[in-house]
Amino acid sequence: MLKSLTIRNYALIESVEIEFESGLNILTGETGAGKSIIIDALSLILGERASSDVVRKGSEKAIVEGIFGMSDSEKVKALLRQNEIELQEDFILRREVSAKGQSRCFVNDSPVPLTILKEIGDHLVDLHGQHEHQSLLRPETHIGLLDEFGSLDKLASEYRESYDRLSLLFHEFRTLSHKEKELKEKRDLYEFQIKEIDAVDPRSGEESELENELRILENSEKLFEATSQLYQSLYEGDAARQGSDNTGSQSVYDLLLKARNQLEDLAEIDTTFEDVKNECASAAAIVGELTKFIQSYNSKIEFNPERLEQIRERLGQITLLKKKFGGSLETVIEHREKIGREFAMAENFENEIGKLNEQIELERTTCSAAAQRLSAKRRELVGRIGKSVCAELAKLGIANAQFDVKIDNRVLENKDGRANTAYVKLGREFYDASQNGIDVIEFYLSTNAGEDLKPLAKVASGGEISRIMLALKTILAKADRLPLLVFDEIDVGISGRIAQAVGKSMKSLSQFHQVIAITHLPQIAGFADCHFAVEKSETKQRTSSTIRKLDETERIREVARLLSGEEVTESSLNGAREMMGKR
Repeated sequence: MLKSLTIRNYALIESVEIEFESGLNILTGETGAGKSIIIDALSLILGERASSDVVRKGSEKAIVEGIFGMSDSEKVKALLRQNEIELQEDFILRREVSAKGQSRCFVNDSPVPLTILKEIGDHLVDLHGQHEHQSLLRPETHIGLLDEFGSLDKLASEYRESYDRLSLLFHEFRTLSHKEKELKEKRDLYEFQIKEIDAVDPRSGEESELENELRILENSEKLFEATSQLYQSLYEGDAARQGSDNTGSQSVYDLLLKARNQLEDLAEIDTTFEDVKNECASAAAIVGELTKFIQSYNSKIEFNPERLEQIRERLGQITLLKKKFGGSLETVIEHREKIGREFAMAENFENEIGKLNEQIELERTTCSAAAQRLSAKRRELVGRIGKSVCAELAKLGIANAQFDVKIDNRVLENKDGRANTAYVKLGREFYDASQNGIDVIEFYLSTNAGEDLKPLAKVASGGEISRIMLALKTILAKADRLPLLVFDEIDVGISGRIAQAVGKSMKSLSQFHQVIAITHLPQIAGFADCHFAVEKSETKQRTSSTIRKLDETERIREVARLLSGEEVTESSLNGAREMMGKR
């Protein structure tokens, strides 16, 4: 339900905050006071398009914010999860429209596209007015209403799951069919490229390994000379090369050993040399290990001109492949894998198509059976819903109404022309199918004796539209899961006894939905659970619309005003009390 609606700097409204209640919420006020402005502002947070004209003169932006109790609708919850919006006990829809015409939408303070706001709004509110696009007058909504009336959700879900699988298979079939010509055209090219790449047979990571080996071979002489000199400096020294005399320079290792021996002598005299003696010994050990590595490396250095030429040739082949098929060796390998799959598919195309057709036929059998069960159940509901709607219309003053549900199926005379589109088979006939089944459903109505039934969408009388909609909503109240119904002056063209019946119908609806209604009729206002008065005033040469919740005394006076006009008399007050059941 809608808990509160805050409107700032919208048209004539400077700032209002309305706290709605469950049940029937009634808005009344003089013509032009701003009642419909409030409904227009509500439409804004339900995803209707906006222009800068709605921004109050002198303001930078208009803001509308609605706080809703968390809906039981799984579709709403799924939308919030899909858009990574946190589920809370309440959630907030907000819309901001700047004077420059820019619009921003928020759900729980998270910015969202207008399409998401509208999609959420479609699952929360059904707004009805004299000229608004009414959901019940859209034929595409009728099939869902019929399913909900008959509690066919499970059957519809079973069918939809199978239809989605079938559609996915058809999508794969279309993709594969479109590829057939392309694959045939490119088969020779792919074969040539595969042979060219396989002739080199590159391996992932090979290029960097070869480049490293090339660098070593190209510098083998330098490496040999440098490691030899380094070994001599660290370990052999001139003394080792010249014999046992000590006249030449000594190696680093010899000097460290000599220093260690001297430090050992000093440590025997002064223990403070103990630590540095150990460090010197460690340094000698490290130099020893280093010289072993250098000696081992030096002994393995290879002078191999043949291997050097092989690497250069191999790298040249890889470079050529990279120029032809991609910027890196990995790209070349990925391209080979891709064209390999495409070539294999071209070689085995008929077999792939055959397998896919088998899957399609199996799933079509499942989908067809589910579609038949769903269609049969729908046809069983037609008489029940027709009688119920006519009974409600009789209560609302349309005594001779006829209501029918037309269910049609589209038989495919040439199924081969639909080979790439999902369809089902019942008996010997093939039927066009959609996510809703094989049925095309539309409500038909006649409101006067002797008249032919016509599509509900073509019923033109404003007063009749109001009552037809109320009758349908009453019948479908338990099935229709939209938590909020909004009626904007749908009582035009009715009065007296009919108005009283419409009020009762709205009151009945409010047992299943929160209802917000704008009315000029006391017969309807008298049924309110919560009554608001919309008023217009002038302050500092500016016109503003405000709204306030009425207490019981004010409610009686407002209903009396609707009965008698501007001058409220004691008799009109008594009439209001009687109408409201307060006596």
